[in-house]
Amino acid sequence: MVQRLVRGLLTDWISLGVLASSVPRDVVDEVVAVTGRAARRSGGKLPPHVVVYFVMALALFADEDYEEVAARLAGTLLGWGCWDGAWSVPTSGGLTQARQRLGSAPVVELFDRVAVPVASELTRGAWLGPWRLMAIDGFEWDAPDSEENAARFGFGSGGAALSKVRVVTVSECGSHAVVAAAVGRAGQGELTVARGLLTGLGGGWLLLADRNFYSLANWNAARRGGTQLLWRVKSGLLLPVLRELPDGSYRSVLINPKIQSRFRRRDLQAAAAAGAGLDPDEAVVVRVVEYTVPDRGSSDREPGAEVIRLITTIVDPAAAAATQLAAAYHDRWEHETGNDQLKTHLRGPGRVLRSKSPDLVVQEIYGYLLTHYAISALICHAATEAGIDPDRVKFLRTVRIVRRRIDDPAAFSP
Repeated sequence: MVQRLVRGLLTDWISLGVLASSVPRDVVDEVVAVTGRAARRSGGKLPPHVVVYFVMALALFADEDYEEVAARLAGTLLGWGCWDGAWSVPTSGGLTQARQRLGSAPVVELFDRVAVPVASELTRGAWLGPWRLMAIDGFEWDAPDSEENAARFGFGSGGAALSKVRVVTVSECGSHAVVAAAVGRAGQGELTVARGLLTGLGGGWLLLADRNFYSLANWNAARRGGTQLLWRVKSGLLLPVLRELPDGSYRSVLINPKIQSRFRRRDLQAAAAAGAGLDPDEAVVVRVVEYTVPDRGSSDREPGAEVIRLITTIVDPAAAAATQLAAAYHDRWEHETGNDQLKTHLRGPGRVLRSKSPDLVVQEIYGYLLTHYAISALICHAATEAGIDPDRVKFLRTVRIVRRRIDDPAAFSP
């Protein structure tokens, strides 16, 4: 019943052009102008704004070749007034040249402008108290074997034949919408690629991260903009107990590992316990939530159980109890779901990116991110209207609806 209701609602919303309202034509024109990629002559059949939507369509039809994707899109472009009916669909070579002329800069800038959280206060599963639940994580994508790609991105481990592109994203847990992204090379850790993302996070967020992301520098960068943090840390991180709290959590202090003097570390710990001011580059007070998950790994305390250690900037238990934070942390897996939607349902399992040059690889990845964002926003809005959790709307089914209706100009109108 739920799927029938939401499927009908989604179809109505798509027919009203809500999908493309996430990537409106006027913003596309703005970023094309700002990045200096405006058309050099009038009357060209592939002006830059058309190529932007073509790049998004490539993500929607990963199984199709260039000419087939362009043919599918031509009817829609005609309805927008962006395509002359006397034109023929360009060849694959012409489409490749158009992508090269556009480059990656406008698509990256477009994503940075339009990709914002989409869950409303009524969206189920999107909030912990006043905080919007967000998550950061990474994945790798295979790119074609070319000298340019190999030089820019490198190869994966084990003598892989394909270039590996490291992508780190920040997404909204409730909607799976990706709102920030960074691209790196094979062999770069997620912590390194993520550094550029952590300085521009939004206030009113609670950012979740697994144990691969923690460093004191990253922690400070992420919290300086007013974002609250809830990160898992590795078991070897020293977290002295400063004060036990009534909900079973405790306050502790993060001390810069470069400080080796035990006397200086002792003084910083004492200052933290006394509530004295600390230089955040040296030490930061946090709250620790520690619990076990049965039948996952083993520990000295409970064989057969996995110990989870979380640190958070929310130091007052009255603001969020330890049990609430533990439950919220597991919403981080919603980010894994979003990654699966990108890599499996849009791109297709095991599929290699199309692009043989680094700039077009980046362009293609951001085309995927834009298309995934638009679909995620659509699902979230429809689910919120229906009063259900967006997780109950099948992403793949929605993609199929969008694919079927791409020839309807109203289905993808800017």
